[in-house]
Amino acid sequence: ELAKLIGCRHITVNSHELDNPSFVNNPVNRCYLCKDELYKIGRKQADELGIATVVDGTNLDDLKDHRPGLKAAKEWRIRHPLVEAGMTKADIRRYSRDLNLPSWDKPAIACLSSRFPYGVEINVERLEKIAACESFLKELRFRQFRVRYHGETARIELAPEEIARLVDKEIRSAIVRRFKEIGFAYVSLDLEGYRTGSMNEALGNKARILIQ
Repeated sequence: ELAKLIGCRHITVNSHELDNPSFVNNPVNRCYLCKDELYKIGRKQADELGIATVVDGTNLDDLKDHRPGLKAAKEWRIRHPLVEAGMTKADIRRYSRDLNLPSWDKPAIACLSSRFPYGVEINVERLEKIAACESFLKELRFRQFRVRYHGETARIELAPEEIARLVDKEIRSAIVRRFKEIGFAYVSLDLEGYRTGSMNEALGNKARILIQ
């Protein structure tokens, strides 16, 4: 929809990161392994189309978190125009709204693999369980959320202003019932609420330094 609106050609390609045993094992540099696969595909596609430059959507706020994928971007010569323009997420939303783009207030969406603690194996079945849970929360019209995978437990992160609504008995019961149908034994609510990169909190500063 957005590509059509701004007059860009939109091409869908398949990636195969789940075929990589190193990625499936979910190490702390998982994002690097994923981005290396995606940038390789992007560079190949660009070469076939005669396009010299490949860009991504990294912004200034992304540089504040644990982002091993930036190493892959450097290796594949990927440019970050939003960083070069000095733009934060708030800037992107403001300018998008000024341009009447339908995505200006769209909730942030991160790779489903980011829902898993490092060291926990990632596979299609587990990804589908997380996707089904988040789809149900979307059906209930929650806007900003994540469902984190902890074995038999699904941990829900919600925007603080939405937590009170989830505590409503009918909604809470519906969520617990559906999540158990999907395959989780327990459903928990993170009282800190939604925040990006919460799985990185367990890394600690020393681990982050070693990865960079």
